[in-house]
Amino acid sequence: MKLPKFEGKAFLAPMSGITDPAFRLLCRQNGASLVVTELTNVHAIVQKEKELKKEHKKITEFVEFSTKESPVGIQLFGNDIEKTIQAAKIVEPYFDVIDFNMGCPATHITRQMAGAALLQKPDFNEKLFSKLVKAVNKPVTLKMRTGVSNNNCYLYKNIAKIAQDCGVQMLTLHGRTVDQGYSGQADWNKIKELKEISTVPVVGNGDIDSPEKAKEMMDKTGCDYVMIGRAARGNPQIFDNINTYLKNKTYTFDPQKKINSLFKYLEYTKLYNIKFSNIKMQAMQFTKGMEGGAQLRLDLGQTENIKEIKKIFEEIDVDKQNKP
Repeated sequence: MKLPKFEGKAFLAPMSGITDPAFRLLCRQNGASLVVTELTNVHAIVQKEKELKKEHKKITEFVEFSTKESPVGIQLFGNDIEKTIQAAKIVEPYFDVIDFNMGCPATHITRQMAGAALLQKPDFNEKLFSKLVKAVNKPVTLKMRTGVSNNNCYLYKNIAKIAQDCGVQMLTLHGRTVDQGYSGQADWNKIKELKEISTVPVVGNGDIDSPEKAKEMMDKTGCDYVMIGRAARGNPQIFDNINTYLKNKTYTFDPQKKINSLFKYLEYTKLYNIKFSNIKMQAMQFTKGMEGGAQLRLDLGQTENIKEIKKIFEEIDVDKQNKP
């Protein structure tokens, strides 16, 4: 299966606790050309589907999404090939892309020999991707890190070759090792090296926090697309800004639009089963760079409902806000 047609060059990265369906929809409406769910355990999908079937419900009660997000991908993680295939078959009717995670550096994931730890298992990956690509009728993509440590920071090259040979349609590389976590600087040279050996589109990921950085990565690495993670938190406008900057070499930041985006997010959350603690955390992200942001976050920490969050943002003096 071929990849969907993407309208622009910037994708939203999957982020635990951040890329809920309301936030994904918001980012799509702000120019993200592909959005991806939080990484989801294949065992959880298989188990939940059994439970939901008994109640005559669908898996979308567990992995919530909206057709308005399309193109939207679901990111799976796990270390069991058969369970991965089962999970992929369960979710494929609802998503445009099946993404497999080999990029998560979190200890509770890697100690299961899942996430980025699987970069060390080429034989496993060959079996996984050869079966997974044949099992589903949606394009399979892969997100990975460069390696586990500096001693094996080129593991991604072998895994990329295996994945492509098995029919994986797109590769995303975060230019850090597992040991780096999110510290230090992402190695864009490795993204460039991946692009030079790849026969499928390459998505560059790591340290893109502005439209200028997005263009710089594309110019330096030749990557086909960029994936934005942490910089999108509280700032969904970054996608429109990147698209505009790549075309016109200019963009503008509108603080009122940022606040209006938060109001939209709050409305969208009413459609989904999102914990209020997560909603509050998302609202706090929207205060980044704002005048008086520290106090706003303290005030938001005391809120008990969406109405109270909205009131805080309604009282912000927009004329004092001029930072993204």
